[in-house]
Amino acid sequence: MIWDMAMCGTYMIKHNTNMKNKKWFIIWIIVMLSAGGIEAQVSKYSKTKGDFLKSRLIISENKRFLQYSDGTPFFYLGDTAWELFHRTNKEEADLYLEDRARKGFTVIQAVALAELDGISVPNAYGFLPFENNDPNKPLIKEGVDNDYWDYVDYVVKKANELNLYIGFLPTWGRYWHDGTPVFNKQNARSYGEFLGKRYKEAQIIWILGGDRNLENENQKEVIRAMAEGLAAGDGKNHLRTFHPTGGQGSAQFFHVEDWLDFNMRQNGHEVEYGNYSKTRDDYNRTPAKPVMDGEPLYEDHPVAFQAKRRGHSIASDIRRALYWDLFNGAFGHTYGHHSVWQMYDPDKSRPINNPLMSWRDAIHQPGSEQMRYGRLLIESRPFFTRIPATEKILVTDKIPTAMPGEGRYRFVATCDQDFSYAMIYAPVGRKFKVRMNVLKGDKIKAWWYNPRTGKATYVGVYSNRGEKTFISPDPGEMIDWILVLDDASKKYPVPGKR
Repeated sequence: MIWDMAMCGTYMIKHNTNMKNKKWFIIWIIVMLSAGGIEAQVSKYSKTKGDFLKSRLIISENKRFLQYSDGTPFFYLGDTAWELFHRTNKEEADLYLEDRARKGFTVIQAVALAELDGISVPNAYGFLPFENNDPNKPLIKEGVDNDYWDYVDYVVKKANELNLYIGFLPTWGRYWHDGTPVFNKQNARSYGEFLGKRYKEAQIIWILGGDRNLENENQKEVIRAMAEGLAAGDGKNHLRTFHPTGGQGSAQFFHVEDWLDFNMRQNGHEVEYGNYSKTRDDYNRTPAKPVMDGEPLYEDHPVAFQAKRRGHSIASDIRRALYWDLFNGAFGHTYGHHSVWQMYDPDKSRPINNPLMSWRDAIHQPGSEQMRYGRLLIESRPFFTRIPATEKILVTDKIPTAMPGEGRYRFVATCDQDFSYAMIYAPVGRKFKVRMNVLKGDKIKAWWYNPRTGKATYVGVYSNRGEKTFISPDPGEMIDWILVLDDASKKYPVPGKR
């Protein structure tokens, strides 16, 4: 237990009849409490001050990206595991987290009070989070592996050991929004402070909300109170954001509020460009705040929740969402698989909305591997100066629905603010024109980057004049490519390499 060591010390005195010289033990307890030594001795997340500062995340100076406090860029590549704390055991959590770490993910999004009856159905070890569903009374028992929160501790610690942050949702939205809510202002703040203290030294990002929009001022006050509690508990050591429902973003509710460090969207489970263009809308808001898509279309998910009419998504649908978001200014991206978010096991759990396979099989689906190629591409060019650039780089056709296109066939572009490089995402094999002379440098080096394999193919060097037409090397429907153009004098590495 990491929250009340004075009580723990008293317990040892009362129950250890072999202890000699109890007076000196009591003095030791007092000294350690006054020095802050108790927490340092027992915290499951303890590290030296220098290590913690390096791992702490902050907002970049230009308010567009995340970085470590030592200035190192942080690419938020999230995976969605809403039921991770609720439906897995240690062996399963280890299997899942180790797979995601190998694939280059940096954040795992999970919910303390899970959507699927997380406060009334016990976790894999038979534990519930609260006494009588009361957020003022977390169910805490002495010892290790004795309660719900001990298992949350285990998962958070395991993730951190694998250099994964937890995108930590204190609760799913149903518990502050639906029917007769469990949360009010008072217990939301109390619960937030409990979590903040417990995970003060963990590598986490707080994500409030949980797939619900705010419909009245009372609901906003509950969210604000929980955010205040988290900050009071952890000393504002962690970033905070808000996860809304489909097609919406945190900006429409909290953009100007100081507690909201960055904006999160749920662009939702559609395959067309329309929803994803809203990332650019939030990027353009003032004051500037970083923005990302915390819930795009999941892999193998019924498109628009209509399995019979529209079928299930595939990896190419997931890649389009990734690059549409990133090239519209997002600082990172979240992937999800329809079986993994619910930790679906056909032998143990009921299926939600037609999952196609178990989560153990789903972690090997191609989309999860291909997400890292987007991260590697972005990290291979200047990080903090990247901007959206579709209008600057791409030449609009006489028929704009053809180029830059719409629906599934929307082309998008990004570059850095100094125009030393540009990237154009081509979701389909179609000729397109680029304004070469927007870029700096007398010579432009061109590459094709394959988002399915992460491999780059060198095209050649061109004089930097006027407009130039390109078509992908393997044109076809649903075969996407990325054209990378560099100022040759910069001698940037092969795309996707550092």
